[in-house]
Amino acid sequence: MLAVLALQPRALVPADLLIQELWGEGPPPRSARKTLQTHVYHARRLLEEQKVSAAGRELLVTKAPGYEFRVEDDEIDVSRFESMVRQARREVEAGQLESAGRQVSRALALWRGPVLSGVPVGTVLAGRISRLEELRINALELRIEIESWLGRLREMLPDLRSLVEEFPLHERFHGHLIMALYHAGRRGEALQAYRTLYQILKRELGLEPSEDLQRLQSEILSPARCDEPLKLVQPPAATPRQFPACAP
Repeated sequence: MLAVLALQPRALVPADLLIQELWGEGPPPRSARKTLQTHVYHARRLLEEQKVSAAGRELLVTKAPGYEFRVEDDEIDVSRFESMVRQARREVEAGQLESAGRQVSRALALWRGPVLSGVPVGTVLAGRISRLEELRINALELRIEIESWLGRLREMLPDLRSLVEEFPLHERFHGHLIMALYHAGRRGEALQAYRTLYQILKRELGLEPSEDLQRLQSEILSPARCDEPLKLVQPPAATPRQFPACAP
């Protein structure tokens, strides 16, 4: 119940939505609304006992037709994460890559494991978790792209290897790993990384890598000119091109 409320800070969450999360899609028991009220009572007691907020400040407010969790954005890690990633994107658009990289790294550092680990998940929270996991993937992509634009992709090799293990079907992560290996002068390993992706996609989905990655493989086999290094994503217009030199 608290997880649903915390993921919608300062929003009125209908009691019916909370009942759906707690009892599923089927008809709830007749006592559902009274049981929900009991949960709210105990949650308030718990928040007070744990001194989550200053004395006299009411966090969990009853407001027809439901409840509202009155917390500020900087008090909820999810809200802080989304705000920091938005700021990082604005800085990228302004060409402030170093600052954007630090911002998105701080945002990703807020993640300490799976979303809502240890919280029983119903239909409502399942959708919220999917959204948050997608936001994390987008932030990871942004961090990698920033490092690539700054010419530091090879320093991301350990992280990229972990990401392709965690997300074996995510072609963009594989693509960045291939480029990082190539720019580190490890052309054979880059081609092997492409073959690994090819095998995974064929085995799991019956597909071949995207056209972008097939073109990337061709460019590694016939290296591009050194004034046109390999890349998957063009940098923003305001960003100076800082690609690494071609591998030997």
